[in-house]
Amino acid sequence: MQELFTQEKSIYIQISEMIETDILRGILLEEERVPSTNELAKLYAINPATAAKGVNILVDAGILYKKRGIGMFVSEGAKEMILTNRKNAFYDNFVKAIVDEAEKLGISKEELTKMILEEK
Repeated sequence: MQELFTQEKSIYIQISEMIETDILRGILLEEERVPSTNELAKLYAINPATAAKGVNILVDAGILYKKRGIGMFVSEGAKEMILTNRKNAFYDNFVKAIVDEAEKLGISKEELTKMILEEK
Protein backbone atom coordinates (compact mmCIF):
# COMPACT_ATOMS: atom_id res chain seq x y z
CA MET A 1 0.00 0.00 0.00
CA GLN A 2 2.91 2.34 -0.65
CA GLU A 3 1.44 4.45 -3.42
CA LEU A 4 1.66 8.16 -4.08
CA PHE A 5 -1.44 10.32 -4.12
CA THR A 6 -2.59 12.10 -7.25
CA GLN A 7 -4.39 15.41 -7.57
CA GLU A 8 -7.20 13.83 -9.61
CA LYS A 9 -9.21 12.51 -6.65
CA SER A 10 -9.63 13.30 -2.98
CA ILE A 11 -7.11 11.57 -0.73
CA TYR A 12 -9.81 9.72 1.22
CA ILE A 13 -11.13 8.20 -2.03
CA GLN A 14 -7.60 7.15 -2.97
CA ILE A 15 -7.18 5.53 0.47
CA SER A 16 -10.35 3.47 -0.04
CA GLU A 17 -9.23 2.49 -3.55
CA MET A 18 -5.78 1.44 -2.30
CA ILE A 19 -7.36 -0.81 0.33
CA GLU A 20 -9.68 -2.28 -2.32
CA THR A 21 -6.71 -2.92 -4.61
CA ASP A 22 -4.83 -4.66 -1.78
CA ILE A 23 -7.88 -6.89 -1.27
CA LEU A 24 -8.02 -7.70 -4.99
CA ARG A 25 -4.30 -8.49 -5.07
CA GLY A 26 -4.61 -10.81 -2.07
CA ILE A 27 -2.46 -8.59 0.13
CA LEU A 28 -5.41 -8.20 2.49
CA LEU A 29 -7.47 -11.37 2.89
CA GLU A 30 -11.04 -11.87 4.03
CA GLU A 31 -11.39 -11.72 7.83
CA GLU A 32 -7.93 -10.12 8.07
CA ARG A 33 -7.32 -6.92 10.02
CA VAL A 34 -6.64 -3.80 7.95
CA PRO A 35 -4.34 -0.99 9.09
CA SER A 36 -6.01 1.38 11.54
CA THR A 37 -6.78 4.96 10.59
CA ASN A 38 -3.88 6.08 12.77
CA GLU A 39 -1.55 3.63 11.03
CA LEU A 40 -2.73 4.85 7.62
CA ALA A 41 -2.34 8.48 8.72
CA LYS A 42 1.21 7.86 9.86
CA LEU A 43 2.12 5.81 6.77
CA TYR A 44 0.88 8.47 4.35
CA ALA A 45 1.48 11.55 6.50
CA ILE A 46 -2.19 12.53 6.34
CA ASN A 47 -4.81 13.57 8.87
CA PRO A 48 -6.37 10.58 10.70
CA ALA A 49 -9.83 12.01 9.88
CA THR A 50 -8.99 11.76 6.17
CA ALA A 51 -7.91 8.14 6.59
CA ALA A 52 -11.07 7.43 8.59
CA LYS A 53 -13.22 8.91 5.84
CA GLY A 54 -11.63 6.54 3.32
CA VAL A 55 -12.09 3.52 5.57
CA ASN A 56 -15.70 4.49 6.30
CA ILE A 57 -16.51 4.41 2.57
CA LEU A 58 -15.57 0.73 2.63
CA VAL A 59 -17.48 0.09 5.85
CA ASP A 60 -20.59 1.67 4.32
CA ALA A 61 -20.16 -0.54 1.24
CA GLY A 62 -19.88 -3.67 3.40
CA ILE A 63 -16.29 -4.34 2.31
CA LEU A 64 -14.87 -3.74 5.80
CA TYR A 65 -16.43 -4.22 9.20
CA LYS A 66 -15.47 -3.18 12.71
CA LYS A 67 -14.70 -5.50 15.60
CA ARG A 68 -15.19 -3.35 18.66
CA GLY A 69 -11.90 -2.70 20.43
CA ILE A 70 -9.88 -4.67 17.88
CA GLY A 71 -10.08 -2.79 14.57
CA MET A 72 -11.35 -3.02 11.04
CA PHE A 73 -11.46 -6.29 9.13
CA VAL A 74 -12.07 -7.38 5.54
CA SER A 75 -15.59 -8.74 5.16
CA GLU A 76 -16.32 -12.17 3.79
CA GLY A 77 -17.09 -11.80 0.08
CA ALA A 78 -15.32 -8.42 -0.11
CA LYS A 79 -13.14 -9.38 -3.06
CA GLU A 80 -16.17 -10.44 -5.11
CA MET A 81 -18.02 -7.23 -4.18
CA ILE A 82 -15.05 -5.12 -5.30
CA LEU A 83 -14.70 -7.06 -8.57
CA THR A 84 -18.40 -6.63 -9.33
CA ASN A 85 -18.31 -2.90 -8.52
CA ARG A 86 -15.17 -2.28 -10.58
CA LYS A 87 -16.44 -4.29 -13.55
CA ASN A 88 -19.67 -2.28 -13.52
CA ALA A 89 -17.71 0.98 -13.30
CA PHE A 90 -15.43 -0.16 -16.13
CA TYR A 91 -18.44 -0.88 -18.30
CA ASP A 92 -20.12 2.44 -17.47
CA ASN A 93 -16.98 4.58 -17.74
CA PHE A 94 -15.13 2.96 -20.63
CA VAL A 95 -17.08 0.42 -22.65
CA LYS A 96 -20.16 2.59 -23.12
CA ALA A 97 -17.98 5.55 -24.11
CA ILE A 98 -16.04 3.50 -26.66
CA VAL A 99 -19.20 2.04 -28.19
CA ASP A 100 -20.84 5.48 -28.34
CA GLU A 101 -17.78 7.03 -30.02
CA ALA A 102 -17.53 4.12 -32.45
CA GLU A 103 -21.16 4.62 -33.45
CA LYS A 104 -20.51 8.34 -34.05
CA LEU A 105 -17.58 7.41 -36.30
CA GLY A 106 -19.55 4.78 -38.18
CA ILE A 107 -17.48 1.92 -36.81
CA SER A 108 -19.52 -1.29 -36.64
CA LYS A 109 -19.45 -3.53 -33.60
CA GLU A 110 -17.61 -6.11 -35.69
CA GLU A 111 -14.92 -3.56 -36.65
CA LEU A 112 -14.65 -2.44 -33.04
CA THR A 113 -14.31 -6.02 -31.84
CA LYS A 114 -11.60 -6.64 -34.45
CA MET A 115 -9.73 -3.51 -33.28
CA ILE A 116 -9.86 -4.68 -29.68
CA LEU A 117 -8.74 -8.21 -30.52
CA GLU A 118 -5.84 -6.94 -32.60
CA GLU A 119 -4.62 -4.55 -29.85
CA LYS A 120 -1.51 -5.84 -28.13
